[in-house]
Amino acid sequence: MNPLTPPWAEWLASRFQQWSTITCTGPDGGRGGWAGRGNFAVLSDQTEYRQHKFQAPPGATEILLVRHGESAPHREGEDFPLVGGQGDPPLAPEGREEAERVGARLALERIDAIYVTTLRRTAETAAPLARMTGLVPTVEPDLREVHLGDWEGGIYRKRVVEGHPDAMRMMREERWDAIPGGEKAEDFETRVRAGIERVAAAHPDQRVAVFTHGGVVGEIIRQVANSRAFAFIGADNGSISQIVVMKDRWIIRRFNDTAHLSPTFSLVPEPLT
Repeated sequence: MNPLTPPWAEWLASRFQQWSTITCTGPDGGRGGWAGRGNFAVLSDQTEYRQHKFQAPPGATEILLVRHGESAPHREGEDFPLVGGQGDPPLAPEGREEAERVGARLALERIDAIYVTTLRRTAETAAPLARMTGLVPTVEPDLREVHLGDWEGGIYRKRVVEGHPDAMRMMREERWDAIPGGEKAEDFETRVRAGIERVAAAHPDQRVAVFTHGGVVGEIIRQVANSRAFAFIGADNGSISQIVVMKDRWIIRRFNDTAHLSPTFSLVPEPLT
């Protein structure tokens, strides 16, 4: 390996070599082909390079990030119970249907492990897949939702709908700590990354389904894309995003995939929590 070339680049080059095709054209116009790896003998004056299908490199972990299904509505004077200082509503009936559809889709894939957070809406969303696969979910606390400070318990939803000045400043400045007592960006970034790194370290060469939250999905994809803080906020309930974690690099494979929920495109972002 060239010491100046990162391992992921060497892997990518090897994939192109594996699927490069040399095509021969005979005197009668017939065509034949040969596919190989590494150096090629010259069989004709024409070489074709096919587009390759993605395959995770050795040692990588594929992580499917599933946002929980729609949770119960907040009602005036009926705040959600708190777990670890964070609102913990159950799924709404619509969310339970979304959970079944997520499970049915992912059960068709090879899933090696399931992760949930400390908040029950993720465990309830993961339940159909766990039932279909026989896998027992593992709790990863650091992938719980961003802490909304004084607006926990469902109050966040009300403040956003009301157009509260702090809510407007939060969106304008793309900072959760614009909310009174809200989690600081650097703290959120650090804990979410630590959670993903633990999951990846436990599952090299495997595919893992992580049932988590809209803010967490947005933060993970933001880190991989090196984008604005809120560029990926608003993943739909029950949507699937996907990253591949390697030792020296993370890559994005999909974001907000909802093909299992509706045959039409989702154009309106879902509210957080």
